[in-house]
Amino acid sequence: MDSEKPPFRRSHAWFGRQDRDGFVHRSWLKNQGYPHDLLDGRPIIGICNTWSELTPCNGHFRELAEFVKRGVYEAGGFPLEFPVMSLGETQLRPTAMLFRNLASMDVEESIRGNPIDGVVLLMGCDKTTPSLMMGAASCDLPTIGLSGGPMLNGKFRGKDVGSGTGVWQMSEMVRAGEMTMEEFSSCESDMHRSSGTCMTMGTASTMASMVEALGMAFPENAAIPAADTRRKRLAQLTGRRIVEMVKQDIKMSQILTRQAFENAIRTNAAIGGSTNAVIHLLAIAGRIGVDLKLEDFDKLGSEVNNILNLQPSGKYLMEDFCYAGGLPAVMREILPLLHADAMTVNGKTISENVANAPCYNRDVIKTVAEPFMPAAGIAVVRGNLAPNGAVIKPSAASKHLLHHRGPAVVFESIEDFHARIDDPDLDIDENSVMVLKNCGPRGYPGMAEVGNMPLPPKVLKKGITDMVRISDARMSGTAYGTTVLHTSPEAAAGGPLAVVQNGDMIELNVPERKLHLEISDEELARRMAAWQAPEKPKRGWYKLYVETVQQAHLGADLDFLVGGSGAGVPRDSH
Repeated sequence: MDSEKPPFRRSHAWFGRQDRDGFVHRSWLKNQGYPHDLLDGRPIIGICNTWSELTPCNGHFRELAEFVKRGVYEAGGFPLEFPVMSLGETQLRPTAMLFRNLASMDVEESIRGNPIDGVVLLMGCDKTTPSLMMGAASCDLPTIGLSGGPMLNGKFRGKDVGSGTGVWQMSEMVRAGEMTMEEFSSCESDMHRSSGTCMTMGTASTMASMVEALGMAFPENAAIPAADTRRKRLAQLTGRRIVEMVKQDIKMSQILTRQAFENAIRTNAAIGGSTNAVIHLLAIAGRIGVDLKLEDFDKLGSEVNNILNLQPSGKYLMEDFCYAGGLPAVMREILPLLHADAMTVNGKTISENVANAPCYNRDVIKTVAEPFMPAAGIAVVRGNLAPNGAVIKPSAASKHLLHHRGPAVVFESIEDFHARIDDPDLDIDENSVMVLKNCGPRGYPGMAEVGNMPLPPKVLKKGITDMVRISDARMSGTAYGTTVLHTSPEAAAGGPLAVVQNGDMIELNVPERKLHLEISDEELARRMAAWQAPEKPKRGWYKLYVETVQQAHLGADLDFLVGGSGAGVPRDSH
């Protein structure tokens, strides 16, 4: 069993011993050329690296880690870099979200099982940020998050194009006959032209912003481009500071308070951040012991004005956001809505960090008085179709569809959708409500980003660009549309979504937070009684995941991972 309380400098349990086991721990580490004085009791800093050639967003992390090490050495610490499972959103199937919790277990056990006193988390692509935060929170050591930064703006035919957002837009132009495949393909080498994550306010940039808003990263962490040398300087400063945090014994739980999460929720609303922030913040809060609920996002964020004119909701990209002042400028603008005295990893409060933050471009970063979009935070809708709630991002939706009633066109799976959506005989028009089932945590499994279903060509060719879409899936933070997501309980768990039929009338009323399937309670009960659960996976990670994953409104963590185990020193290995 782990000890109840870790020593102040837990690495001493490895390197401070004058016995056989101490010899083993020190001697084998010296085969890398480290001199003995690096094991003299100074803070051992783990650098948790998600570098992988299969994760393009994190492809520059080996170099970034060297700058963190430089800072650690300067401050009198000893850095030791270690790899963890990397989750590349663009390559990993069936969805990176399926492996978020698995990666968090890798992080947690790598930290706890090794001689580490403090940790720097190198985070970038979408799920790498929450997985590292979740795993580290379960250990609760001194920790700083360092994001890899966004790519430079995409450029295509003289115009800026946003990663993800531009792909969705151009692919719909192809489907509508407004762009050829040759034209579409010619953009491939122009959209992603530097290291880094999506340069829209997608999930990666949203979560980098959340880490900064939570106080777990240095100011400006979210927006400095990956290719900008200021990112390297930030890495070096992070390396210096983590050593001081170990000496001061400042743990994650002292930063990740209820107030910190409330700051993050309000900041997410102000930047028009991804709906994925909901599910990730819920999971992180669960690991650190903060009671955060789905309704908190509506209560705290839904009336906050969106003051950031960034794709997918607006015009600009992350590089522009950086030059306009970055997240500190946004947080200064909404400071009266924040817990200004919340502490951050640099030893200063939120107020001290942002009170004098300048804004250099008011077309990018608006004011609360004259926002980009009023009251545009994430809304939570409920009703007999989503008893535990579902989410929608009004800033990415069409205003005229926020209250809509129409007949359901049902797709039983993503394969069913792909097989039928282009059929000219499909009975669908712009008034229909597209319903996608079996794409939630259990059903897909892993809750893939397929909720922003492409519209049928017969509708696109009429000039229609949006329809109401409902699913138990997620959508990419770079996506847009009047899309109801995270419907809970999901279809595969026996939620009402499972028994929606073609032609059923559905009402979405976002102002009243309502999502209603217009059938009687008796008819709903009759359908549910006849419903049959899908077959579950029989082995491996898929089996463990499906049997233990929570529903979306709880954060979709594994039920046995909620809460932490601390950083007690494990039993001897020899």
